[in-house]
Amino acid sequence: MTALQEQIAERTAHVAVIGLGYVGLPLATAFSKAGFRVTGIDVDPHKVGSVNNGQSYVADVADEDIAPYVHSGQLTASSDYCVLTEVDAMFICVPTPYDAQRAPDLSFIRTASETILPNLRRGHLIVLQSTTYPGTTVDIVKPILERDGLKAGIDFHLAFSPERIDPGNTQWSAYNTPKVVGGMTPQCTQLAADLLRQMGAPVHVVSSPAAAELTKLLENTFRSVNIALVNELAVLAERMGIDFWEVINAARTKPFGFMPFYPGPGVGGHCIPVDPYYLSWKAREYDYYTEFIELAGEVNQAMPYHVVDLVTQALSLHGHALRNAQILVLGVAFKPGVDDPRTSPAERVIELLLSRRANVRYHDPYVPRFRVGGDVFCRDTISLESIALTETEVQSADCVVIVTGHRNVDYRFVVDQARLVVDTCNATAFAFTQDGEDLAHTRQRIVRLGAPLPN
Repeated sequence: MTALQEQIAERTAHVAVIGLGYVGLPLATAFSKAGFRVTGIDVDPHKVGSVNNGQSYVADVADEDIAPYVHSGQLTASSDYCVLTEVDAMFICVPTPYDAQRAPDLSFIRTASETILPNLRRGHLIVLQSTTYPGTTVDIVKPILERDGLKAGIDFHLAFSPERIDPGNTQWSAYNTPKVVGGMTPQCTQLAADLLRQMGAPVHVVSSPAAAELTKLLENTFRSVNIALVNELAVLAERMGIDFWEVINAARTKPFGFMPFYPGPGVGGHCIPVDPYYLSWKAREYDYYTEFIELAGEVNQAMPYHVVDLVTQALSLHGHALRNAQILVLGVAFKPGVDDPRTSPAERVIELLLSRRANVRYHDPYVPRFRVGGDVFCRDTISLESIALTETEVQSADCVVIVTGHRNVDYRFVVDQARLVVDTCNATAFAFTQDGEDLAHTRQRIVRLGAPLPN
């Protein structure tokens, strides 16, 4: 048994987490709870200060989850990469966005690797968790870390284990979601797997970092393609006069061979809109074109345009034009129950509404401020602030557009007070029948994505 194996087994290893965002902070917390000494590293002084004060800025991590470990000295945060010389294992949990042309942006991974290099010593374990294309660990991280002469798999250990964080999901977390890991050598894999198992979740070992990298992309490409399928069928169902939400509910009664996915205004967040493009970009190096991935992206990216078309149709049915209309958008986070608006479809919906000269306000209980524009869709950068969902605000809107269906919004109140509602996520399904009675008077004021227009 190596020294690091003993430290892992005895939980005396010192673990560093580089990047204290939505992935890094839950991971640092999980290792602290497992009994390890943890140092979080981030360039953002606000995050470092919050952690050291025992305060969380990530919705899935409560203050009481980190405060005891901070106060005991078991969990600390720093902006100084020199502390890496003191640790035994480190996890890279930095962002991997794409650029305006949807090409991978690995600048954060490169920077993290460059800052590890002068602090790297023999025996270190480095695990990349940031989602990326197959080959990143071996072709990008490894050469940087080997620049001063130490060799991966011989002098230090290198592996990839994809993050599997689902923001807002209280059932599955860092403590019970199975982990996947692939290392440069069998020993690299074993050490990373041993350390990850200490958090309590099972670990599935694969043959290489590339296999682990592709595993993550498969998971999110699967979701992207299936969301695109139901989005496409929802638009078709509208034209055919069929309620597609009813169809999904019927199909999900089949106990095998079917998994329900739901249509909506588009896809958002840190994974589904980004990860498939990492794979399709890498595929071109092999003279291979991932047509399914590209087509799914096209369908999902078209949904905000379809939402604005629905708003235009809905207003027209009620004798209004979109130009100068007062639009109230409900929900700008990328999914219900989270405070993360990154790449939310609400951004494009609002930009398109503004470009067509509508007046837009929004309400989101989780996102107090929301910035749109500064791109080809809306040249000006506009900062919006969430308004209170009052009777006056709802009644004064020519159309209320439900983009993100947060569960703590009173949609019955919205339906009762609004002149017109465009519902992109079936949040108003309750308003169509009550005790078996068809609520036709309500139906006329609600336009749902994936359902026939009101008569």
